[in-house]
Amino acid sequence: MTASPTSKQIAIVGAGICGLCTALGLAKQGHKVTVYERDDPLPDGGPDEIFFEWLRRGASQFRHPHAFLAAMSNLLTEQFPDLIENFWQAGARKVPFQEMLPPELSQSYTPAPEDEALWLMMCRRATMEMVLRRYALQQPNLTIASGIRVNAMVTEMIGAQMQITGLTIQARAASEQPLNVKADIVIDAAGRGSPFKRWFQQKGLVIKTESHDAGIVYYTRHYQFKPGFDEPKRDGKTRSAGDLGYLKYGVFPGSGGHFAVILCVPCIDTALHDAVKDDATFDQICLAIPGLQPWLGADQAVATTSSFGMGNIKAVWHDFSQDEQPLLLNYYAVGDASVRTNPLYGRGCSTGAIHSKILTDILSRDQDPASAAKQFADETRKQLRPIWQASLDEDRTGIKRAQSILSPSNASAAPTLKKRFAIAYGDALTRATQIHLRVFRGAFRTFNLMELPGAFLKDIGTQALIFWTLIRYGAENKKARVVPGPDRDEMIAALAPEATQRAA
Repeated sequence: MTASPTSKQIAIVGAGICGLCTALGLAKQGHKVTVYERDDPLPDGGPDEIFFEWLRRGASQFRHPHAFLAAMSNLLTEQFPDLIENFWQAGARKVPFQEMLPPELSQSYTPAPEDEALWLMMCRRATMEMVLRRYALQQPNLTIASGIRVNAMVTEMIGAQMQITGLTIQARAASEQPLNVKADIVIDAAGRGSPFKRWFQQKGLVIKTESHDAGIVYYTRHYQFKPGFDEPKRDGKTRSAGDLGYLKYGVFPGSGGHFAVILCVPCIDTALHDAVKDDATFDQICLAIPGLQPWLGADQAVATTSSFGMGNIKAVWHDFSQDEQPLLLNYYAVGDASVRTNPLYGRGCSTGAIHSKILTDILSRDQDPASAAKQFADETRKQLRPIWQASLDEDRTGIKRAQSILSPSNASAAPTLKKRFAIAYGDALTRATQIHLRVFRGAFRTFNLMELPGAFLKDIGTQALIFWTLIRYGAENKKARVVPGPDRDEMIAALAPEATQRAA
């Protein structure tokens, strides 16, 4: 595509998933886009070589499990229909709605038109980046400058308003002198460690930030089935993802017999925190959980990595405006550089894609910088704030539950009538998603970010089914939340011999 009469020089910092989605969208509009990435270029090879050999220091989540929720999968399909085929060729898996149904619902399932859009894409993050980057490298108007460190932003004053006019860059692996490059627009896709926050502070620009610690750390280990073994079938008897209260777990299937397991524990639980760091006790924990035994039992899989973790998990919201005016004209932060949720919920890539689409849609209208910034801030709050708040609420619930398990003597007083009803309603909702297709479909739309959190609960038919479940099953509904597995004391006792031997 040739540059349009309104084409701009756009610099994007960060060639992660959000940065590449933004770059692809803007290049398609005819803008001349350059993406600056401090890590080395994508090496040759297939998904395995990329996963094991590519050093992606700038992406802390690179080797942790990922999935494209339906919101992102559909956005990519609509914007770049020829891209999706590349994912299938690389071994990515399309998981349709029907495959996600609980066993009770799959037997009597009647498709609805909307179900076609409710699908997930699953593969390793390395495969996602490989496919996106190779596709981006084939696009006109788009350049990826790898191995480039961005040292500073270049600004100037236009009247009383500061605006960004470029960047100071330098080759990371050479002794070349820093170079100033001009840009009409600069997009910060540098993730949670973005240096722009520091540069804003140096310029006296105050970013209003909300930051809430999730109080957890999660560890990942990757495996591959041995020859002759296949991925276990979903039978409804065990859950490959669940919450034991003191520990969350999940399996992320990949391609070629690869899969990953995550274990998430509260930071305050030092015993389990130490255990998940160690390969032997990580596996021991997994084998004690019924939902993971079909994957790792019977010596059917071999580990392909050690256990590795991710901490500093927070819900963060940055506001780059003051008195509804942008702090810095022609600067836009997308993805984790602006809005960050707990990666445990798997929303980061998808919210990044949504954020990218918000920005590219606004910039396609070629508005003046102040107006575009205002619209971007408004749409970000409208579309992403409810998702961010829902994630934060989940974090807070998890923290309280972990504290009550670790320190039962400090548990709060008996819940009020209102609180007891809220708990009972929540149990009924969980049970209703397992036995009523209408409720499951609505919850699945929310999970996949196809609508704002809780929107499906406004449906009268859904409300009726939940209340019927509440009345019909009563206290039995709490069993719907129960995930088979040892309690914390049993898990610690099972780990004790191994922990003692490791200490010796």
